[in-house]
Order: sequence, then structure tokens, then C-alpha cells
Amino acid sequence: MQTINEDIKSGQYKKVYLLYGEESFLKQSYKKKLKEAVAGDDTMNYNYFEGKGLDVNELISLSDTMPFFSDKRLIIIEDSGFFKTSSEALADYLPMIPDTTCIVFVEDGVDKRNRLFKKVKELGHAAEMKRQDSAQLARWAGTILAQNGRKITGSTMNLFLERTGDDMENIRMELEKLISYTMGSDVVTTEDVEAVTTVQVTNKIFDMVNAIVTRKTRLAMDLYEDLLTLKEPPMRILFLIARQFNQLLLVKEMTAKGTDRGTIASKLKIPPFVAGKVSAQAGAFTREQILSYVKGCVEAEEAVKTGKMNDRMAVELLITRKY
Repeated sequence: MQTINEDIKSGQYKKVYLLYGEESFLKQSYKKKLKEAVAGDDTMNYNYFEGKGLDVNELISLSDTMPFFSDKRLIIIEDSGFFKTSSEALADYLPMIPDTTCIVFVEDGVDKRNRLFKKVKELGHAAEMKRQDSAQLARWAGTILAQNGRKITGSTMNLFLERTGDDMENIRMELEKLISYTMGSDVVTTEDVEAVTTVQVTNKIFDMVNAIVTRKTRLAMDLYEDLLTLKEPPMRILFLIARQFNQLLLVKEMTAKGTDRGTIASKLKIPPFVAGKVSAQAGAFTREQILSYVKGCVEAEEAVKTGKMNDRMAVELLITRKY
């Protein structure tokens, strides 16, 4: 990302860029930045293509076309699948892109063994847009709040990120709500965060697992009904419950070996403050208790797949079952 920012600042652009990875907000942000910097409001020398099955010969022909009354022609190609299936014709063509053309690929997944991917890295720039860690998210969110005249403490920011998750687009929308809600105040409080932010599904699953194992069946069922009201399919809820118990089992085993929180967070690919919550939850149960629920999730899934039980009933029995 630093490379793209430097190119925009200098006005010296590479012939080809690839924006890829799971953080959609960053991909769209940098796609927009490059479009504004290279093409601006010029629609005559800007072309956009999306989806699989694109005509490679048309793309090459367009790329070879000189821009009209402009220094650059910009071509953005999104979700093409070229970096998974490979396009030999494009890979062969990239070294011949004229200096007057800039191509930007935007993709979700890539195969780094792909010849086209290797050519982009060799001749241009491939930027992987990863999920940001909690420190990066806190800095980014804090900057947005500061730009709008708001201050926030570290503990309140942690609460905010716990509730929003690590998806940057969701964080941005929740920040907009928070800024509007705190109009006339310069400090964002815990009460403000709790009043306006929407708790993500994963947070409800965390609370549900707590309720299941501590035998708070009514609370667990209420949380389950909340998720169904949010149109979450029962099998996805079952998957998330199973994932949570599997995380608890892994944390339990790593903690027993003396693994520190940072390493746990890295191995589970979750923010450190979330790892702290999971570690605390795992510490409240024995390994045998957690393992019994892991097995219960497997049995519930099997019951649905074999037709012995419908999905909703399977999850309800898992919630109410005593181990």
C-alpha cells in the first residue's frame, strides 16, 4: 500500500497493479484512489470490466490504444478470475503494455504460482490487502474520530472493536453512527458505544457459548432466537458454535503448554484483545467439558446431514442438552 501511495504522490505510475486479498474495504479504497489519480474525471480514457469470461483480445486491443488528449489510459479489471485459472495471453502481453496505459486488477483470491501473478510482481506491483490487526484498526478508527473532533480512550476503543469485529467497512459504518450520536460532545464514552453500535454475530455466538456451558439455557435460547431473527441460517449458527468450541479447545491446550497470548492470537488469526476474551472463557471450563461440546456439535451436524433431525431442532437440542 505504501508503494501505491508513493506512486500517487509522485505521479509516476506502474503499468500494472494487482489489488488482492480479503479486506474488501482496502481494495475498494485503493481502486478509487488510483482511478482518481490516474484518470480523474476523464471518461474517454477510462474503461472498467468486471466478472469472468472477459475477452482477453479486447482487453489487449484496448490497452494498445493511445489515450485521446491525455497522458494515460486507465483500465480496471475486477473479479476476472485470471489469477486463479491463468491467462497465458495476458501474461505474454504484460511486458508489451505501452507506457501510456495503466491496468489495475482487483481480485479476491489469487494463486501465487500463477504465471500472470508472477508477471505482475515482476513488471508492476501486487498489493495484498489483508485483514488489519487490532492496533492498526484502533489507529485508523481513532484518526477518523479525531478528524471529526472526537476523543476516545483505549478501553472504549477496545470495546468498540469487540462489538464491530475487524471488517473495515462495518467499522466505518459504525463510526458514522457513533459520530452522529455524539454530536455536541468531544469524548466518546462506553455508554455511547453500547448505545449505538450493532453487536456482530460472532459476539452473540461468544455469549451463547458462555450461556450453554454455564447452563443458562434461557439466555442461550434467547440469543439463538435473536440470530434467527437476523436471518442467520441454523446451520451457520451451528458452524459458528462449533468453531467457538474448537477455538476454546485449542486455547486450552496452548495455555497448558505455557503459550503466551500474542502467539495464541497469531495462531488463531484473531486480535490480541479477542484472544484475551477467548482465553478467559477457556479457563472457566475443563478440557473434558469443552471436548464434550465439540463432539456434540459433530453429532448435531451428522443428525441433520443424515435426515434424522431438521437443522433448527438440532441446534436447539445442542443448546439445551446437558453434558
